[in-house]
Amino acid sequence: MSRINGFVGRRDFLKFASVIGIAATAFGDSFWNTEQTAIADIHRVSPNPVNPNEAIKRLLDGNQRFINQKRKYPDQSLEHLRLVAKAQYPFAAILGCADSRVPAEIVFDQGLGDLFVVRVAGNVVSDTVIGSLEYSTTVLGSQLIVVLGHKRCGAVAEAIKNEPLPGRIGLIIEGIKPSVEMVKLRTGDNMQDAVIANIQYQTEKLQESSTILAKLLSEGKLKIVGACYDIDTGKVNIIT
Repeated sequence: MSRINGFVGRRDFLKFASVIGIAATAFGDSFWNTEQTAIADIHRVSPNPVNPNEAIKRLLDGNQRFINQKRKYPDQSLEHLRLVAKAQYPFAAILGCADSRVPAEIVFDQGLGDLFVVRVAGNVVSDTVIGSLEYSTTVLGSQLIVVLGHKRCGAVAEAIKNEPLPGRIGLIIEGIKPSVEMVKLRTGDNMQDAVIANIQYQTEKLQESSTILAKLLSEGKLKIVGACYDIDTGKVNIIT
């Protein structure tokens, strides 16, 4: 199949999807079980894979440069742009909040092709988020996923207020409420406690909701960690 920017070309994908559909009709549930296993066993194509611990170090080193205003702006040259146009090998995947103050590539001082970033309000795990992260790990070879929440998250604040919301905003907030319930009886900074609880909850949900990610975790080929960004200082702290 032809690939464009790391993705299968549309024409080839449609042909592939047609074959998948015919096979699924013919073999039923047994086909999908086999297909799921096959996807989980996809070999990574990265020529220089980065292990999870080194990936965390790269991120935290970059964050320290950002805090100290000594950014290197790595991998942002025209030469590198042309290089990653041919293929992408992100060394880490980030599930972050859509908040405009938390752009992952900037706060971690990274460049083109370094990070596979999925952003949604409240860094909430959903089926589309899981699918994107399964792609980043099984196809692109990322061995680290960071669930990145942040201080004074508006989505978490709405979950704490527990009031009706217009449109589909409420669907996002519903995905945060279970974590808020965990901290209701605590004393102290309930807002920050809820932010941390939500990061931990989404991290656990990500691990428990994907057989593909669970398999990689059990094989020691993937690490998923939570992290919290301080919008006042710019610092990222890993949540244990």
